[in-house]
Amino acid sequence: MPVYTSEALILRTYKLGEADRIVVFLTRDRGKKRGVAKGARRARSRYTGALEPMTRAGVAYYEREQRELVRLNYVEVIRSPMAASGRNEQSDAALGHVGYFAELIDEWAPEAHADERLYRLGSSMVDAIADGAPVERLARYFEYWLLRLQGVYPALACPGCGRAFEHGAVMPPRDHLYVCRRCAPPGGGLGVSAEAMRFLGLAGAAAPGRLDGLPLAPRASRELETAHRRLIALHLDKELKSARVLREMRSAF
Repeated sequence: MPVYTSEALILRTYKLGEADRIVVFLTRDRGKKRGVAKGARRARSRYTGALEPMTRAGVAYYEREQRELVRLNYVEVIRSPMAASGRNEQSDAALGHVGYFAELIDEWAPEAHADERLYRLGSSMVDAIADGAPVERLARYFEYWLLRLQGVYPALACPGCGRAFEHGAVMPPRDHLYVCRRCAPPGGGLGVSAEAMRFLGLAGAAAPGRLDGLPLAPRASRELETAHRRLIALHLDKELKSARVLREMRSAF
């Protein structure tokens, strides 16, 4: 039975029996795996603190042919979004997004097929959260890049006239693309401001740790959030549970 070692992102866990957990994790070199962590639910488990969503860790696991589940041997934390120092509203909001990022990666990561770019994107989110990056900008950045890597993000120029969106854009009600206001069909649609479109243009060349320099007012962030959630729901054919949790968290404050 071969043993594999890799760097991985922990995505989610499920209870298994009375003491174990099934762990979904994305490896850098062999794609997404599902494995059994024996004794992970025990009070003195060696996995304590290592199985939180979006934890970057070194993992070792045994894998047999024709078996869907691997068996985890160890998980050693490299970096965790929980490492952000201090406790304040900003850090609480960031940690509230951890499950959202993990669920999105889980939905898009192919089983047992390496996707180096997706892994690097997720890993960069761990560092950015732990370093205190502005969470709303980070969320919009992550959504944009995830959809872009999957080849489903709309062009940032009007498909009707080819103009850049210097004065904002519109996402028509039954379409999943941006058009300029001149080419927008009657009946309106989702308006996306010039500030929001400028953020997308800058995000295409920015590292997640440099988002402090990219302005994005709360209203513009909400515009992009609505557009991105529509695109995500279209391609996944459902709303994410974590997105509903974030909405409930926001309404509670």
